[in-house]
Amino acid sequence: MTLAEVTAKLKMKKVGIAGCGGLGSNCAVALARVGLGTLIIADFDVVTLSNLNRQYYFFDQIGLKKTRALRENILRISPMIDIVACDIKLTPQNLPQVFAGCDVIVEAFDVADQKEMLINTILTEIPEVPLIVGLGMAGWGMNNEIHCRRVDNLYICGDEISEISATQPPLAPRVGIVANMQANVVLDILLQGETEL
Repeated sequence: MTLAEVTAKLKMKKVGIAGCGGLGSNCAVALARVGLGTLIIADFDVVTLSNLNRQYYFFDQIGLKKTRALRENILRISPMIDIVACDIKLTPQNLPQVFAGCDVIVEAFDVADQKEMLINTILTEIPEVPLIVGLGMAGWGMNNEIHCRRVDNLYICGDEISEISATQPPLAPRVGIVANMQANVVLDILLQGETEL
């Protein structure tokens, strides 16, 4: 498939990203760079100084809503993309509506109970939509432990082991690897219809 064919197919697709932190912001930028047509980004948080070690924001964006800042950054890269920015806390009640019509949904939350809520809601309410989650990206090194695993319509990217802690913080290299792996799985699904893992 040529780049022109890839772009022609992707411009007709819509992807939802739940969370605009390390995973979500980097995954969104990767998808924008390859010509995705529509991106729905959802988050309620603001950019902080501590986010800059791994998230796709800039120092002068500290204090801005993440959805606004990410939208601005993506449009500087790809002004043709349609971005729906939802400044909202996602709940089981609003998730299906926010991501209605998406071809794929990417989970990019920091907090374990929020990840669980999103996974359960998507798999229950809209199980036909592929869901790509990030699980296990804390610290550094351990390159060979990062992988992607498929369970039906759920795709898990990361090492599935390393949990974020004071001594194992989330840092740009591993977070970026997992975020780009998530974007790559999105492409595999959208361009081929199915991913063999």
